[in-house]
Amino acid sequence: MDKQIKERGIIFNGEMVRAILSGNKTQTRRIIKIQPPDGWGGTSSVVALAGHCPFGKVGDRLWVRETWSSDFANYYPNDDVWYAADDNRRLDIEEVNGVRGIYSPESDVHVPFRWRPSIHMPRWASRITLEITDIRVERLRAISESDAVKEGVPPAGDLLPNYPDTYLTPKGDFATAKVAFQRLWESIYGQDSWQSNPFVWVVEFKRVEAV
Repeated sequence: MDKQIKERGIIFNGEMVRAILSGNKTQTRRIIKIQPPDGWGGTSSVVALAGHCPFGKVGDRLWVRETWSSDFANYYPNDDVWYAADDNRRLDIEEVNGVRGIYSPESDVHVPFRWRPSIHMPRWASRITLEITDIRVERLRAISESDAVKEGVPPAGDLLPNYPDTYLTPKGDFATAKVAFQRLWESIYGQDSWQSNPFVWVVEFKRVEAV
């Protein structure tokens, strides 16, 4: 890897990990920690701020941190890391004599097992590497419908074509990708987070092979 290219870890929840793996998520928005003052703006200001993005610059790489476990490494030697975003793994967990774990038919033992938080994932355990293709600064609610689709949150109208009334109920009106993204954002940051309309980093990326 070019010495000038830097890598940083970035956390995604299971839903977003699955969207990245499927190729449906190519953008992420993160709140700028120190918000610009009221009245701030202008093209030159935005460009200058984008040059100080904590996630890096165009061409840099992000390795994805997700909920994971290596408890089963000694029982499946070719499968050292398990990921909670993979539903087939989650369904195998059961409790035996008060111990949560997974039965290993190869070893005929119940292996103690627990998921580890994404914040504790080391670089070697990450399976997804992203390359930053664009960085910009904008208000949260300025997101377009096409960009909301790139956030990996499809509108319920696409998911439930036979049940149009389902997404017209209060707090369930996911008829567009933008509204679906709004509801996801509120579920993470709180009910008032969308209305407050903070400045956010908009980081676009593509998936690449780790080096």
